This record gives sequence, C-alpha cells and structure tokens, in this order.
Amino acid sequence: MTELPGTGSTDAANPAPAPTILCVDDEPSILSALRRLFRAKGFQVRVAEGGQAGLEVLAAEPIDLVISDMRMPEMDGVTFLEQVRQRWPDCMRLLLTGYADITSIMGAINRGEIYRYIAKPWDDNDIILIVRGALQQRDMVQEQRRLQALIRAQNDELKVLNFSLEVKVAERTAELNQSNAALLGANEQLKHNFITSIKIFTSLIELRASHLAGHSRRVADVARKLALRLGLDNKPSQEVFVAGLLHAIGKVGFDDELLNTPVVMLNTAQLQVFRKHPARAAQLLFPLPELKGAAEIIAAQLERFDGAGYPDGLAGKKIPLGARILLVASDYDALQIGTLAQRKLAPSKALEAIIEGSGKRYDPEVVGALVALMGDTGPAAAAMQRPADTVRRVRDLLPGMVLARDLMTPSGLLMLTAGHVLDDAVIGKIMDFEKSMGLHLMVDVEPAAP
Repeated sequence: MTELPGTGSTDAANPAPAPTILCVDDEPSILSALRRLFRAKGFQVRVAEGGQAGLEVLAAEPIDLVISDMRMPEMDGVTFLEQVRQRWPDCMRLLLTGYADITSIMGAINRGEIYRYIAKPWDDNDIILIVRGALQQRDMVQEQRRLQALIRAQNDELKVLNFSLEVKVAERTAELNQSNAALLGANEQLKHNFITSIKIFTSLIELRASHLAGHSRRVADVARKLALRLGLDNKPSQEVFVAGLLHAIGKVGFDDELLNTPVVMLNTAQLQVFRKHPARAAQLLFPLPELKGAAEIIAAQLERFDGAGYPDGLAGKKIPLGARILLVASDYDALQIGTLAQRKLAPSKALEAIIEGSGKRYDPEVVGALVALMGDTGPAAAAMQRPADTVRRVRDLLPGMVLARDLMTPSGLLMLTAGHVLDDAVIGKIMDFEKSMGLHLMVDVEPAAP
C-alpha cells in the first residue's frame, strides 16, 4: 500500500515514493497555490492549464490523483474527468468548483466517477485530508485486487494437490462400480470436490489470524444443523452450509487491525468498512451461478430481526431465513473466539447472549432451535455418541480406514476431507507432516464394520 507523506515509511531502506498529484485549472494563481500547498506536504505535483494539457501529462507519466477545475475553456472538468476515468481508471479524481452548479457536479459524479468535489475557496487542512483519504481508498482497492489474485492462485494450487489425493478414490470407485452406479459415484465426487474447494478457500482466509482457525467450518456445521432442525429441505440446507463456509470472505481486504479488533471495539470508520463485507462477499461470488443462493444469504447476514441491521434495514420474516440462521450461528461462535465481544465467552455464556438478543438481533424461532440443538449435541453428549475406538493416533491408522471428520492442522488448514479412504501412501504423508511439525495428531475414523 502506498505510504502517504507525513506518516513515516515502514521500510527505511526502501521508502515508498511520494504520490504524484496533477492539478488542472485555467487560472495560474490557483495552480501556484495548489502546488505550494501539496509540495509543502511532501507530494509530487504536476500542473496543467487546461484539460488537453492535463491529458498529455497523464499520457507521459504515472499520476496517482487528479484535481480538476469545473469551469475551463475548450474542455470542462466533467469532460476531462470522464476521459481520465476511461483511460486511467486507477487514477483518483477530485473536482474543484467555485460554482453552486448541482447539474455539473452530478455530471462529474456520474460520468467522471469522482471521489469527492471541493468548493472554492478551500480550506488547506480539509483539502489535504480529502486527498489523503482518496489515496488511501485507491491503495485499499489495489491491495484488495492483489489479495484476491493471490487467493485465486493459491486456491488453484490447492485444487491440484487435492485432486492428486482424491484420484486413488476415484480409481477405486471406477473399479468397483458398473454402469449407472459409476456415473452416480462420479457425480457425487464432483459435489464433494466442490465443497472441499470451498473449505480450502475458507482455510486460506483464516490463516491471516490464528484465532479464526476453524471458525467458518464451525459456523457452517451449526448453521446446517439449525436449517435441518427448522425443517429446510436438502438444497436450502446445503446453501446455508456453503454460506457458513464463505460468510467471511468479504473480509479478505481488511487490514490486520480491523481483522483482529472485536466488533464492539471498532470505531465509526472501521464499522463502516466492516458493514460492507457481506456485500463485497456477494460480489465475489456473483460469477458462480451455483452459489447464487449462498451469496444472497451472505449479503443479508448483518440484517437484524428488529430492522436495525445492514445494509437494507430488513426486519422479521423479510430477512431470508438462511441469513437469520447464519447470523445466529456466526455470532454464537464469534462470541466464543473473541471476535464479537471484548472477551471470549464460554459456550454456555455465548448461548445466554444469543438468547438475550432474541427478538431484537435474532429471530426467536432460530434462537429456539439453537437452544434445542445445544441441549442435544453439546460437547459432552457428542463425546458419548462417538465410540472411543474411533479416535486414533496416527501410528495406529491402517489402510482402508475412512475419515469420519475433516482432518485439520492446528492452524486450521484442511489436510483431508471426511470420507477419505486411507492407504499406505497417505498415512505415510500424515506421519511425515506430524513429525516435521512436532505435533501429535488425533484422527477420527469411521467405526469398523461388524
């Protein structure tokens, strides 16, 4: 991200270059005043006495931000800024105007897509703050693009690795099944790989903060159980599950401070950024038609039952049921890992907090389902339902055993998915990983057939 003047470089050996500003105005006195102001604040400044001259400067060297006057001969500010947007879309655009001309300002907003407009005469401190805000916005967008490209590349690499592990299962299935059975098996494998890819993508996001490890997977599991308890069919329940896995991907562009600060401790500016992550996530998923239902759930995950939520202030049953389920499941886990409240809560206290918000933040029907679910599937009850001999040390694994649960690293990275059939090669790789990392992994396998 570009280091702004006056904030200090994070790398003394390689300081970031000062941003370059282009000021365009037909009045030399205005250009001189702007040049003195911005140079004094450490910016590089270029000036042009008209729109055409400004375009020539932009074509000759990289410009980070343009400030253009509205009223200029030959080419007005709207026309100039529109051409800047079309030819140099990453260059931030500001409009400088001394006229209360709403039509012109709207033209600059609609055609030039300006960041802000500044009225003459300006206040020096205000214009400096506006310029710095515009440059920070530009850097955030560029950083988000970089991170998204990085995640896509890493996801592609992990898909290749996952395919190499799954190919043996596919070969065994092809040998054992005939005709229609083989086709049905292949179809189920494709669905499984799709969910596995989503889990891998989610684990990459959670690697940025250790306390987030496993959060999305736990939210997805609870959300699916709530959906089934509330009577949803298989397809909507699956959409709720996928939404749980992907509900936090809109946070991929968050800086470390925002990512690691509990929601109740965020300041106003941080809250504004935080509240946009559901919409950003929905935009990321938009190109995938099969995730349309999950994207709609994610987009409404911050809506409140009492209508005081975001972004649309929906209330009651107008909020999609999947979103009402997702909010309860997400908050229940977030309260326990310390990303929502100021301190971590025990499961029982987290459940009490959810119950307290019933009818306000949460749908009472979904809260009731969570209370019933936690009564039926609490940690103690779950432990009693699993036979003791299904949890094995790595050295006790045998070829042919089938994973009962996803095998995760302590940092939350997915190694193998539930249903994977173990063989000598895979067991050897697990042993090598355990030894190299100094870990003692426990693996949950399906009970042996009687």
